[in-house]
This record gives sequence, structure tokens and C-alpha cells, in this order.
Amino acid sequence: MEDARILGVLGGMGPLASAHFMLRLTLLTPATREQDHVPAVLWSDPRVPDRTRGKQVGKADPLPWLLHGIAGLRQAGCGAIAIPCNTAHGWYEEMQATSDLPILHIVDAATADLRRQGVAGGTIGLMATAATLKMRLYQDRLAAQGWTCLIPNDSQMARLVGPAIAAVKANRMADAYAPLAEVVNDLAARGAVSVVLGCTEIPLGLQAGPQAALRVPVVDTIDALARTSIAWALAGRR
Repeated sequence: MEDARILGVLGGMGPLASAHFMLRLTLLTPATREQDHVPAVLWSDPRVPDRTRGKQVGKADPLPWLLHGIAGLRQAGCGAIAIPCNTAHGWYEEMQATSDLPILHIVDAATADLRRQGVAGGTIGLMATAATLKMRLYQDRLAAQGWTCLIPNDSQMARLVGPAIAAVKANRMADAYAPLAEVVNDLAARGAVSVVLGCTEIPLGLQAGPQAALRVPVVDTIDALARTSIAWALAGRR
């Protein structure tokens, strides 16, 4: 049997984002035959407690569920883990500390994609769940590499971003487009030259409407993580 790196995908957060990640992993791989694609195992468990509330006192902790999934992927023979959920990276250090498998960080993937698109620094927008923004998963990491982040205001989060993410999780992508596009274009009006979609539901909502209506390019963190995962897998073939 040919030796190959097997990617573990810790998913289910939400299920559609995980399924879309697998689709993009396939479509973005430079393959001329099916054997050229990335061997991958998807662990899709939607029972993982809500990550947005997971850091709050008295709320269910998702960490044991995340570690259980990582252990299952390790047992399946995976050599690295990709997590197509931004907010779950709030437990990145705890996950990495208990696993001997490298976990491909989605924020690092997003920074690589900014550079791929020619955005080497400056002011960018950031859209994410309230928890991801509060944990500063992106802001501090991006600031250290030369980017300044603009984020939606509290009213936009409550009226537009939060409900749009919930709509995608409920399989109502068409309902999510208009509010998300409004926020992208407002961030552009405030000076953002690109907008990082730091929640894997947000790209799905924006894909439900005309991309030409968006005033700036966006970084789809599903695609960014897929590209990083492909690079990891292909490096093992050299």
C-alpha cells in the first residue's frame, strides 16, 4: 500500500461547514485522478456543546468532546488534524497539549490566504461569532503580523451576524446572505481592504447571493484551511 498522510477532520461544528470543507478539500486538490486526492477521515459529531457559550461559567464544556474526537481520529491512523470551526480554536492550546498530532490552526491558514491574495498588511475586516471575537483568536495573531482588524459593532452582531450564522446552521442559507453582505460592505466603507470570514458558516451564507455585490475580497476560512491541509498532505509525498 502506498504511504500517504491521512488528514483527520474534527467536524460537526456545524455539520454543513464540515461537509463543505470536505468538498473544498477535494475541489482545491491538484489532482488528475482519484488516487491524487488527500486521504481523509471526517469525525462529524454535532453533539459537541455550543462553543459560543462554552467559556461561560456553568455552561457545557466542549473540550472533552473535542478530545474524544481527536482520539478517534488518531486511532483511525490520521497524521494531523484540521478543525473547520473557528470558535473551537478557543481550546487550541488544550487540544494540542494533549495530542501528539499537529493541529493545523485555522487562523494561521487565514493569514496565509491573506498573503496569497496580496494583502500583506494594513486594515482588514473580521467577521466571526461573538465568542471568537471576545477570545481575540484573530485580532492578536493578525496584529502581530501587521494587520489591523475592524470588527462589526455590537448592534450589527446582534441584528445581522448572529442571526445569519444561526440561519446557516438551520440550513437557511438564502436568509443569511443579505445581512452578511451588509456587514462586509460596511467594513469596506470603514476602510477594510479585505474581510476575513472567521466563522465557517459565514462563507456559506455569502455564497447564497451575488459575489459582485461585495465591495472587497474576502478570506474564506474553509478554503484557507483546505489549502493548508492540502499543503500538509502533499509535503508528505515529496
